[in-house]
Amino acid sequence: MSLVIENLTKQYNKHKTGLSDYSITIEKGVLGLLGPNGAGKSTLMKIIATISKPTTGTLFLNGEDIVAHPDSIRKILGYLPQDFGVYPNLNAYEFLAYIAAMKGVGGKDLRKRIDMLLEGVNLTADAKRPIGTYSGGMKQRIGIAQALLNDPKVLIFDEPTVGLDPEERVRFRQLISDLADDCIIILSSHIVSDIETIADKVAIMKNGTLLNKAAQPDIIKLVEGKVFEVVVDNNALAAIKSKHQVIDTSRQKEQTKVRFISKTNEPEPAATLANATLEDAYLFLTQNNI
Repeated sequence: MSLVIENLTKQYNKHKTGLSDYSITIEKGVLGLLGPNGAGKSTLMKIIATISKPTTGTLFLNGEDIVAHPDSIRKILGYLPQDFGVYPNLNAYEFLAYIAAMKGVGGKDLRKRIDMLLEGVNLTADAKRPIGTYSGGMKQRIGIAQALLNDPKVLIFDEPTVGLDPEERVRFRQLISDLADDCIIILSSHIVSDIETIADKVAIMKNGTLLNKAAQPDIIKLVEGKVFEVVVDNNALAAIKSKHQVIDTSRQKEQTKVRFISKTNEPEPAATLANATLEDAYLFLTQNNI
C-alpha cells in the first residue's frame, strides 16, 4: 500500500499558502510529521483525509485518485483531527456506537470491538460516564478509539498525545506499533520524543514545504559530528549564541551547560562531541531553512 502525493499546493488566499508544491510518497509503517506551527502539517492531513481539497496537485492511493474519488480512502480511513469534538451527554459506549453508525460499521461483533478499543485506551472503568465529565486527556483517548473503529488501513493522527500523561503516551505508542505492519500511519506531533520512539520515517516540514523525508538514522546523520556540549560561565552564553546554533541550555549555579550545533569546524574550547538526536536534526533543518 502506498500514498503518492505530487506537486500539492493549497492556496487559501493571495496572502496565505498552506502547502507549496509538496511531493511525498508514504508507505506502510509510521511516518512522523515534524514542523513548527504553520508548517502545513494539519493542512496536509486534512487533504489526505479528503476534508479539504488541494488547489493543485495529485494524490493517489494504490493508483486511485483520491481527490476525484474520495470514497476510495474514506472507507479505510481513521482520522483524529487536532480539534476533535465530542458529544458531552453521551457515554463512551454510546458515542463510539454513534460514530460506528456514521462510518457504516456494525454487526454482532461491534460491542466486542468497542470493548477492545476502550480497553486499549484505558477507558473501560469510565465507559459509562458522560464524556462531558472526562478530562482533556480522556477525551483525547476516546478520540483515538473512534479513529480505530472501522479497522482502518490509513490512520491519520494530528497531535494525538496532547493532554496525555507519560503513561498514556507510552500506551498510545504501543497501540500504534501493533498496527504499523498493516497500515499507513501518519502522525503529527510537537513532542519530538513521541516521533523518535515510534516513527519508521520522518518528514520535516516548514512553511508548507518538505525539507527532508527519510528514515530516522538518515535524518540524524545530517548533524552527526556537529553537536557539542560545553559548560561555561553564564556571562559567556551570549558569545556562544552569536557563533553557534544553541539547542539547549541548563543552568548549574554560576555556570550554564550548553548544547549547540557548531557552524564552524572550530567548536568552543573544552567542548565535547555529543551524540546527535532527532531533535538536534529537526532544529538544525528548521532553523537553517527559510
